[in-house]
Amino acid sequence: MAGFRVPGTMVGGLRVVPHPAVMLILEFGAGAYTVDDGAGRSHRGSLVAAPGCGSGGGVRAWGADIECVQVRLSPVLAGAVLGVPPAELAGSGSGSRSGSGSGGMVSLDDLWGREASRIRERLSELPSWEDRFAFALALLARRGEARSQVDPEVAWAWRRIVASGGLVRVERLAAELGWSRKRLWSRFHSHIGMPPKRAARLVRFDRAVHRMLAGDGAARVAADGGYCDQSHLHRDVVEFTGATPTAVVGEPFLTVDDRAWPTG
Repeated sequence: MAGFRVPGTMVGGLRVVPHPAVMLILEFGAGAYTVDDGAGRSHRGSLVAAPGCGSGGGVRAWGADIECVQVRLSPVLAGAVLGVPPAELAGSGSGSRSGSGSGGMVSLDDLWGREASRIRERLSELPSWEDRFAFALALLARRGEARSQVDPEVAWAWRRIVASGGLVRVERLAAELGWSRKRLWSRFHSHIGMPPKRAARLVRFDRAVHRMLAGDGAARVAADGGYCDQSHLHRDVVEFTGATPTAVVGEPFLTVDDRAWPTG
């Protein structure tokens, strides 16, 4: 998890770059926070977004004097915490749920009801980020005590995809599980909210943009990341973000990662 404070008005909005995790945003304080999902719908306040939210480049965040705790949850654990599987976030749904190419999102008020308001109030009362993190961690631990809603085989397949950087082939996953490709596609999609091939592309994209952000050249990233060539990488980045690789690596959503989500 990471804490964010954005003083003043967020001019021009913040492009949401797709990430292979469920994103939980717990907003608090006196500011205003809105996310436009790219399909003509807006989501105010605390929200939950499915893996890959932002695909196509249409999702932007707006606001003024924003304060929030952002949590990234593995899709195989998120269902137990949220009370619904990631597939329901990614589905077409109704009301505030988005089924557009931008990926699904839902208001936390719609998902957790009055508890979402109590969380917002409690975070506002706490005096420090350390206290807010401790509160959020206790909240996640309490809600995560429920049994995982994801099949063990699907969880294994997801972790194999992540560990391989998105390079493992779907046929190999199915063979190692003793499943048909059709069965793997169906079970994976019903739990994670996207087919395994799409999940692998998302993980591969995430690895690629972070390597470029770290200074690696696009040609080397493409060669190491399983892309046919640099043009293939370019097309993938544009499809996921609506921007070129050069533009994407300058996006604040990514450039803050080394401080907000350190991996060292």
